Amino acid sequence: MLKKGNKLYSILTGSCPKCHQESMYVDQNPYHLGHLLKMNERCSHCQTKYKIEPSFFYGAMYVSYGVGIAFAVAAFVIAFLIVGTSLVNTFIAIVATLIVFMPVIMRLSRNIWINLFMKYDPDAVKN
Repeated sequence: MLKKGNKLYSILTGSCPKCHQESMYVDQNPYHLGHLLKMNERCSHCQTKYKIEPSFFYGAMYVSYGVGIAFAVAAFVIAFLIVGTSLVNTFIAIVATLIVFMPVIMRLSRNIWINLFMKYDPDAVKN
């Protein structure tokens, strides 16, 4: 399921959307907050430029909203429907989930956004 050539592979691993050879980010750990959004300028394998134009990743904010809603709904289902906590505790669980997973949501939304505009090309790697 998670093989190179699949968009889901690039989205979940944060790898180059064109060649899937390396990470787009300087630091792969999203919880190093100082480097959360620092990206390499280009892929060292296929020379794909990640920041296609200035302010390209502003569109990722719209994706981030949807991804955040998905995390919040998952937290609601787990806390309220499965565990059976009160509404107040469920609200606290949702807020805590969004705070804890904020770096993951931000990176995931950027990965989804760039993969909307780029396609995997197995011949993109320049030797």
